[in-house]
Amino acid sequence: MSHPTGDVRAFEARASDADLDDLRARLAAARLPEAETVHGAAPGPGRWEQGVPLADLVDVVNYWRTEYDWRPFEERLNGIGQFRTTIDGLGIHFLHRRSARADATPLILTHGWPDSIVRFIDVVDELADPKDADAPAFHVVVPSLPGFGYSDKPDTTGWGTEKIAAAWVELMGRLGYSRFLAHGGDWGGNITTVLGGRFPAHVLGIHTTFAEAPPGLTVDGLTAVEREWTEETRHFWRHRAAYAKQQATRPQTIGYSLVDSPVGLLAWILDKFAEWSDTEDGPFETISRDRILDDVTLYWLTRTGASAARIYYESHNSLDPELRVDVPSALTMYPRDVEKCPRPWARERYRQIVRWATPERGGHFPSLEVPEYFVEDLREGLAALPAAHR
Repeated sequence: MSHPTGDVRAFEARASDADLDDLRARLAAARLPEAETVHGAAPGPGRWEQGVPLADLVDVVNYWRTEYDWRPFEERLNGIGQFRTTIDGLGIHFLHRRSARADATPLILTHGWPDSIVRFIDVVDELADPKDADAPAFHVVVPSLPGFGYSDKPDTTGWGTEKIAAAWVELMGRLGYSRFLAHGGDWGGNITTVLGGRFPAHVLGIHTTFAEAPPGLTVDGLTAVEREWTEETRHFWRHRAAYAKQQATRPQTIGYSLVDSPVGLLAWILDKFAEWSDTEDGPFETISRDRILDDVTLYWLTRTGASAARIYYESHNSLDPELRVDVPSALTMYPRDVEKCPRPWARERYRQIVRWATPERGGHFPSLEVPEYFVEDLREGLAALPAAHR
């Protein structure tokens, strides 16, 4: 193992009482619009047709103001182990949980938007020190993307997915992990694809819930289900992706609302947890209110609504059409995710698919929605990677 280089410093999260009091005061003083005009709809997706329903938002805001406690999540982060290091002039925050097992393999987990390191908070311990002695163990690293959480906010352009992937290789090297496995979803899936494609000397293999095919492929030869996937994806980008267009073109403009108004931030994020999870009437059927508020509060306290949105400006539609991934790859398409890639299309980019899974449940945030299945699927996917056993 190469000797770690670079200055890695321990980090502790501690929000001031004044900041938490200010958040509650802002929530109490919030100005809300009238109810949506589809509020007569029965429980179900139709109720959310115009966005977060007023009644649901009021419930969550009241809970956030009067009952939610940030401190347990803060203590959880500190208990896992938090660190920061500077790469290319930018401070990068990460969780690092070393396994007690001698046979553990290094694994980097990359989140996306509008989540954060919260995405993996409920699976880190089981991945590092599994209850079943026969299950594989991992040294788990969970970085905060640039502009997210406790990582620094870039003050120049350039921190797109290619640069982030290169930074992750540097980060893992500093921790003594010259070769490692990688998993991601959403932007983290994109970054994981870049890691596998650009850095095969360092990446043993990848697991992703977000496979992106090269552009321009034909639907000829696809199954009926796969054709349906392509139609759903096309519909998503045509009718449900205004948030992405906004953040890719005018992140600064929406950023003022996201940094100034906790209710605006909550609605912007809650809308996605609701629409992208495997639920019928809001996200709390599978993800607890506390866990989603951990995520929103992290954005609020770190004032990262604008800086996180800029990843769309930096990287929207930027994945190199020619990029090919030759390292072993395990791909999982959750049924209610917003993009599902047909296997024949995936094979055009991922040249060595060693496992392909299509679970019965789960959406865009599987490690939060179905954490037990997610861990099992990740283990099986990574166990199928032949390079992991070299």
